[in-house]
Amino acid sequence: MKSLLLVTASIAAFAAAPALAQDGPVGSVGVSYGNSEVDLGGFSADSDAYGIDGVVAMPAFGEWTVTVAANASQFDDGGSDDTFFAGSAHLTTLVGSDLRVGGFVGAADVADETALTAGFEAQKYLANATLTGVVAYTTADDVDLDVWSVGGDAAFYVTEALRLNAGVSWMTIDDADVDGFTYGAGAEYQIANTPFSATAGYSHSDIEGLDIDSWTVGLRYSFGGGLQARDRAGAALPGSGVMGILGAL
Repeated sequence: MKSLLLVTASIAAFAAAPALAQDGPVGSVGVSYGNSEVDLGGFSADSDAYGIDGVVAMPAFGEWTVTVAANASQFDDGGSDDTFFAGSAHLTTLVGSDLRVGGFVGAADVADETALTAGFEAQKYLANATLTGVVAYTTADDVDLDVWSVGGDAAFYVTEALRLNAGVSWMTIDDADVDGFTYGAGAEYQIANTPFSATAGYSHSDIEGLDIDSWTVGLRYSFGGGLQARDRAGAALPGSGVMGILGAL
């Protein structure tokens, strides 16, 4: 079960940070606390997670932007502790004035098992909303897992200081006849006249009878812009979208 959760969490961490262009570095650093409840065939367990993450988006050349992101989490299920590390790099370019496309690569490690991910991402800008789509491939050689995933997220800016988002993702494991769906929602509120914001999110995953319910809360420090500016600059962290919420697993 831990191996499957590793792949699920790594997909989440890598697919949630689309990179977008801007004039200078934009990013944020956050801390979070989360809890996950797992149910499989009547067997249930829960774990707590404490995490720290950071992201920075930087102009590269022309309309191209590079974004790098990393996070680390400590999981405690009452019987053992595991540490999860993940990092990713994104390269995207602007098409027209309101569409960003590109790709990313990343790696995740937990309990001496490693997963590698690569994929494509696209983001469409509307006046008060951002639509994101991701297609990714993840492999974990140590446990012989190859996973394809597709996800989408819609973020709506109620005000400049309040963002709400919801999304869904689907994954399938090659040669194992295992499929899974995840859906969830999140929110971030920027505290007036400060660079700090409060975050919260919830997700539910159903992977062939394995049900996972996760929630997370956190505090974030931003630099280079507010919520929407940070989002459109490519500094949307894992955790900003529904797929990122899965990183609490």
